[in-house]
Amino acid sequence: MYLLPLTIAEAAPAAASSGSPLQFPIMMVILFAIMYFMMIRPQKRREKERKEMISNVKTGTRVLLTSGIIGQITNVKDGVLVVRIAENTKIEVVKSAISQVLEKGETPAEIEPSK
Repeated sequence: MYLLPLTIAEAAPAAASSGSPLQFPIMMVILFAIMYFMMIRPQKRREKERKEMISNVKTGTRVLLTSGIIGQITNVKDGVLVVRIAENTKIEVVKSAISQVLEKGETPAEIEPSK
């Protein structure tokens, strides 16, 4: 009964670390660089494009809102847009609610039929 722990302790000698002391920090820097170029940088680019799209909207532009409503902008204020969604029906939305700017006759990208 007492022999088992003794044999396990003798069978597993401590492994000596033969790696460079700079190996771990170098691997962390490489991992961070990969994460930056794969995740952070593309997200910043998409956010910049979105802000540019929102700032360039003007009266008469067709838009898709994040709620799924499609309408035409009738008035642009500081942070608010007045959007006509049907005849004699206008709503006020914040500019950040714009999901996509639509060209005349274009359907939203999310609901386009697959080919």
